[in-house]
Amino acid sequence: MKAVITGDIIDSQKFGAEVWYKALQEIFEGKTSQEWENYRGDEFQYLIPNAEDAFLEFLKIKAGIKKIQDLDVRISIGLGDQNFVADKVSQSNGSAFVNSGRNLERIKAEKINLHIASEKPELDAQLNLIFKWVSLTVDSWSVMSAEIVDLFLNKKDINQDEAAKQLNLTQSSISQRLKRANYDLLMETEAYYRQLISQQK
Repeated sequence: MKAVITGDIIDSQKFGAEVWYKALQEIFEGKTSQEWENYRGDEFQYLIPNAEDAFLEFLKIKAGIKKIQDLDVRISIGLGDQNFVADKVSQSNGSAFVNSGRNLERIKAEKINLHIASEKPELDAQLNLIFKWVSLTVDSWSVMSAEIVDLFLNKKDINQDEAAKQLNLTQSSISQRLKRANYDLLMETEAYYRQLISQQK
């Protein structure tokens, strides 16, 4: 099972396109056009070959965007298959793409910033309930919280002492910022999401 993230930058008109586009480029550095693409103005699409990785990838995108003051992103995760591979991800197709794209249009109208859609309504209901509390946390991240989460997500082996040296902070400051960001609980949620998706195979 694959996952497709379709997202859009919230209130993008308040920022120059170079601001949020540069942020997206940094997040997806090294990815090909078959994996991610910016299209239709401030929207983007990202193909994740293993659906179990989707929640982690969501967190990386959210942290990467919220490192910029007042910038935020809306994310629709679609689960399913890919039955057509094109040169650009936005031209590829399959149920994962359909579920993700349709879901984004719906959650835009409902002012929801994180939602998932698959072919399994019970799974969707379970995950979307969890995603409600996740949104309460990540939507309120400060720039500092986003920066520390971004660092720990993208440098898996880093410890608090190393992070403190890199950011010129004390270890206790790093610990406090991780707590404010709810990092440990988010990692528990990531593991739970991964377990749930692995059971769908």
